[in-house]
Amino acid sequence: MPTLLHLDVSPRGDYSVSRQLSKAVAEDWKKNYPGGKVIYRDLSHKPLPFVDLPWIAAAYSTPDQHTPEQQRAIAVSNELVAELLAADEIVIGSPMYDFNVPASLKGWVDHIVRLGRTFNEKYQGLLQAKKARIVMASGGSYEPGAYMEKADFFSPYIRFVLGFIGITDVEIYLAGGTSAINQGTTTLNAYLAEHAPRAVAQFSKDLVAA
Repeated sequence: MPTLLHLDVSPRGDYSVSRQLSKAVAEDWKKNYPGGKVIYRDLSHKPLPFVDLPWIAAAYSTPDQHTPEQQRAIAVSNELVAELLAADEIVIGSPMYDFNVPASLKGWVDHIVRLGRTFNEKYQGLLQAKKARIVMASGGSYEPGAYMEKADFFSPYIRFVLGFIGITDVEIYLAGGTSAINQGTTTLNAYLAEHAPRAVAQFSKDLVAA
């Protein structure tokens, strides 16, 4: 049974472009795989704890060596890694903040990049044969050829860090120009009507095999 891990990052709720587009992609996945399982995690409305000293001590020691404090510190990371290991495909809906990933998404990355769990001592990724599909919403346009294209540090970063743990099949839908909604030159519904079919079409052509 195929499994989808669906992550949302934006704090904007129903007003979020990235949430609405990732929802459309996830709904299309469920339509194609009605027997599939979806693991959903909201990284904004249920924030993750930061990596701290007990976490580091737990991550670089064996479970039998963990103190109660270290067990508590690493528990969320273990849960996140288990979700990732269970998934065949990952869908992430996220805004771009200051040209890069939001802190909540970076926090997720910090928890799932784990020696011995998602990469080994030779810095080889252990999560091959998984796919990641990412919707990145931004106020400006960062499409190839756009004036601000080189300021998109989100895309190369997320590609690299996922590739580092073995997920090299990564596609990103750039939902740019969302500032037009705030400026009143378009509406959220009109924007979604244009971009949701495009995002679904880009990602649905190569869904995981049933």
